[in-house]
Amino acid sequence: MKTIYLFIALCMTTFSQAQLKPVSYNDGNQKLNGFSAVPSKPNNNNPGILILPAWKGINNHSKEVAQKLSGMGYYAFVADIYGEGNYPTNTNEAAQQSGHYKTNYKEYQKRITLALEQLIKSGADANNIVVIGYCFGGTGALEAARGNLNVKGVVSFHGGLGKDASRENSNITAKVLVLHGADDPYVSQSDIQSFQQEMNGSNADWQMVYYSGAVHAFTEKEAGNDNSKGAAYNEKADKRSWEHFLLFLKEVLK
Repeated sequence: MKTIYLFIALCMTTFSQAQLKPVSYNDGNQKLNGFSAVPSKPNNNNPGILILPAWKGINNHSKEVAQKLSGMGYYAFVADIYGEGNYPTNTNEAAQQSGHYKTNYKEYQKRITLALEQLIKSGADANNIVVIGYCFGGTGALEAARGNLNVKGVVSFHGGLGKDASRENSNITAKVLVLHGADDPYVSQSDIQSFQQEMNGSNADWQMVYYSGAVHAFTEKEAGNDNSKGAAYNEKADKRSWEHFLLFLKEVLK
């Protein structure tokens, strides 16, 4: 009997993993490698979720999120921002690569747009999409809103909030949800204040939720549990932020 249960569990795991399909696409001559997760039973109106990974690029967490969302009836796509040959191998390289796109935000917005096209090709309704991101990807989600990409909403999980002060605020039509660790040492109070002023000045429909005891990367299990490092997993904040995210989806998607 145990052998049968083990076989069933193995089959279910294999089926879940098979839902995630590697997808190659391009930005000019630059090859990009994303991942698509197509639901076996799509929700009404084919809603889609674009996932922007953290600063080291596509990782297990971002792919697991795509599979989880697909199992809930959403089309999901994990974007490749850096492109083949440019993937960071350490934190210094990750800081350099992510810093480039934070500064050259139009390039970031373009890579997000290209990933959105792949999400739509997989079956998602072009007018029924939410962009979510983790850490550096959270910054990207906000850039999708700032760039007025055709999305219903954006969600930043422990993402950077800062924006060059010389950039003018544009009218933001996408709904905005920021899920933030209250003890995150990488997001200054001045960044938070500037972000909130930006949202108000852009006439955005925005929300910001703080999680006590949580630092940066609170959804990333690979970050460990030591808050003193500034980045650490927090199970309570992870679960709560996911529930806030799902509530947001119910509100903004058709």
